[in-house]
Amino acid sequence: MEKFTTLTAVAAPLPMVNIDTDKIIPKQFLKTIKRTGLREGLFYELRTTTDGKKLDGFVLDQPAYRNAKILVAGDNFGCGSSREHAPWALLDFGIRCVISTSFADIFYSNCFKNGILPIKVTKEELGKLMDDASRGANATISIDLAKQEIRGPDGGCIKFDVDPFRKHCLLNGLDDIGLTMEKGDEIDAFEAKQKAAQPWRQA
Repeated sequence: MEKFTTLTAVAAPLPMVNIDTDKIIPKQFLKTIKRTGLREGLFYELRTTTDGKKLDGFVLDQPAYRNAKILVAGDNFGCGSSREHAPWALLDFGIRCVISTSFADIFYSNCFKNGILPIKVTKEELGKLMDDASRGANATISIDLAKQEIRGPDGGCIKFDVDPFRKHCLLNGLDDIGLTMEKGDEIDAFEAKQKAAQPWRQA
């Protein structure tokens, strides 16, 4: 998993509430277990007509936001089913951080496991960041995970909370497998001890 330390990037405003995981990535895109190639399905129903034609105007399709890496979204982002394809699709597009006042618990957890930083802010702070994001590519937002700070294009600073363990995992690029491999020496030592003590159990 890619580390998340600092990020300075264009932020796309998505002032919609209760965006569920089916809106993020509809069910027809869940047939794959690959984490790549899902960007085309991201917000598919908001970006295309029922017969698959591109709609004009969706924020991530506008020239100013096509390289956005931060999403500033309305309340209760990621509600609905627990599909892990939702953070996969965001990440495949290039989104590394989602900022909102609230997230569904499972989506929130899945973001950390896939290298995306979800940040909770107050309504007032979200309004300011939404305004910053609406300025387009000329205004960038900077995020420092170690300092737990968001800085807007005007230099204003917003502090945010994050669980220390999840922060450690993101800063060091550790997913569940990575966390296990941190204990590699201890695992090897245990296996060697077991092999010596119970050689008949070895294949």
